[in-house]
Amino acid sequence: MARILNIETSTFVCSVNIAENGNKIIGRETHEQNAHSKILTVFIEEILNETAYKISSFDAVAVSKGPGSYTGLRIGVSAAKGIVYGGGIKLLSVNTLQSMAWGAKKTLDISEPVLFAPMIDARRMEVYTQLYDINLKPVNEIKALVVDENSFKTKLNSHKICFFGDGADKCKHTILHKNAIFYEHIHPSADYMIHFSENLFNEKKFEDLAYFEPFYLKDFVATIPTKNIFR
Repeated sequence: MARILNIETSTFVCSVNIAENGNKIIGRETHEQNAHSKILTVFIEEILNETAYKISSFDAVAVSKGPGSYTGLRIGVSAAKGIVYGGGIKLLSVNTLQSMAWGAKKTLDISEPVLFAPMIDARRMEVYTQLYDINLKPVNEIKALVVDENSFKTKLNSHKICFFGDGADKCKHTILHKNAIFYEHIHPSADYMIHFSENLFNEKKFEDLAYFEPFYLKDFVATIPTKNIFR
């Protein structure tokens, strides 16, 4: 049983909440593009003020570790580390794709034996993705996948697959199999982290504050800035 601050910044979504014993107490979330650096600490300050909680009263901070946007992940992890260091509390990290799969299962209320395919945009026709079964167990390795018409074909021949996330938006005209189902408006959220962060805390699976780094999956490549740095 724990009081945990959850932070999600792996994509264009900036989301935070406070959870106690696995239940959400209060939260903030925005889908405003490029807002992380200016709004994350504001969100955290707001929910702390509204609850009158002090950082020292928390047991841990959980951060979405990726894969995802290099910039977004750096902002979230830096904030989490600062709070953990200042408060003398524990650091937890949650797999972004798995928490998305949990969110999809709950949001869509799916119980039939489908596969979940959360997708995060990794530029061009590449996505970060991993398949999960109905029990949210991974059935393949996380990968940065260049999507074409044959992607997932073997699995699609035997399973319905639910695709979602900002990476899925650009794949729905490429993956045309009858068993491919695309859902909109399911993106990473701190709310989807609560189940995992509570379990990680109870299992004492803490991160080393000094050495923890986000899971980027592929090396950062500097490019000329565009209007949307999270795509």
